Amino acid sequence: MAAISTTALAQSGTNSPYSAYGLGELTEQSSGFNRGMNGLGLGFREHNQVNYLNPASYSALDSLSFIFDTGLSLQLTNFSENGKKVNANNADFEYVVAGFRAARHVGVSFGIIPFTNVGYNYANTQYVGGSAAASSTTYTNTYAGDGGLHQVYLGAGWEPFKGFSVGVNASYLWGTINRSVINSYSDANVNTLSKYYNSSTRSYKVNFGMQYTAQVSKKDAVTLGVTYDFGHKLNADPECRVISRNTQTGVADTAVYKIENGLELPSTYSAGIMWDHHSKWKIGLDYSFQKWSSVKYPVYNVVNDVPQYALQTDLFKDRHKMTFGGEYCQDMNSRSFLKRIRYRAGVSYATPYLKINGQDGPKELSVSAGFGIPIVNGYNNRSILNISAQWVNREATGLIKENTFRINIGLTFNERWFAKWKVE
Repeated sequence: MAAISTTALAQSGTNSPYSAYGLGELTEQSSGFNRGMNGLGLGFREHNQVNYLNPASYSALDSLSFIFDTGLSLQLTNFSENGKKVNANNADFEYVVAGFRAARHVGVSFGIIPFTNVGYNYANTQYVGGSAAASSTTYTNTYAGDGGLHQVYLGAGWEPFKGFSVGVNASYLWGTINRSVINSYSDANVNTLSKYYNSSTRSYKVNFGMQYTAQVSKKDAVTLGVTYDFGHKLNADPECRVISRNTQTGVADTAVYKIENGLELPSTYSAGIMWDHHSKWKIGLDYSFQKWSSVKYPVYNVVNDVPQYALQTDLFKDRHKMTFGGEYCQDMNSRSFLKRIRYRAGVSYATPYLKINGQDGPKELSVSAGFGIPIVNGYNNRSILNISAQWVNREATGLIKENTFRINIGLTFNERWFAKWKVE
């Protein structure tokens, strides 16, 4: 990576130059209450919140409620490299999820959640030969990209016997990713070389979950949660279009390369544990492992003057992520507004899944804190406004450093839609 000149691409949900690689920037697969704990949730079983992170948790949903949860984020990112700094900001509509109890010990959830985001626009200019002394001609590489993958899902969780639950999410995955690299020269006698990359995905995603809760004392319970996501091909045919244009005559030569079914997802294994003390303290630890090292990705290269667009290995590495956090609520059933406020915090560390120019991409350290504020009025006392702030640091030696400050706002609407009315 070189000198940065970044612009905001609000529609994509990211401004990161790192979204130029792979499938883009991986999004948080979580709703408002999870984000206050920095994405924690594999062992959480909430009766009044949709926990997409583990579909087994749907079996804990309140039998009298229909839960609707939606959220958005606002973020400011600072990019720095070689003493240069650039700020970018954007806003993004994050997710819409819903859940309800469908039958005894069976919960159902559905919704829309982003999977990856691509959004960047930066450039670097250098002298041919490396310095002004070697050549007065400069060349500029301009990099731009947008798009991403989205998913609409339907999931169910079942508790076959007390303390043990299983669940599954089945998602339709779709989206288009566009990227371009334009190489231009200050000397009009040199052709402009442009490369345009495009891929459209229409596929699926399936993940399974399990939770087991052990009552260790009258006031204390421990829940273990595990999930597994299938790795598979994405039914996408990535295309590379290479255009060489004579800037003087306007004549262009175009070559098109395509790879059938050239994108794929890795397998993901996750496990988490949560300690619940009398529904006041909920402390958890999550770990996830994504096997990106086995994933191939299409790359355009010129080898011995022969252009090639082929699948290449060793572009990614296995990703590990650890998250620790929790929630405190003095008394969620109290008549007191202040006693029902939920206080949340979390911290995460993740290794990169990208390799950039042969070296590991940026590691990620993030922390968050937030509140679950009860909404109390004449007709609603169960809904929650989830607000959290998150700081994310991504950096690696010799690469662009990112610091992102993000505000997450989510509204969980929860009311007794299925209760029978009593007429006196």
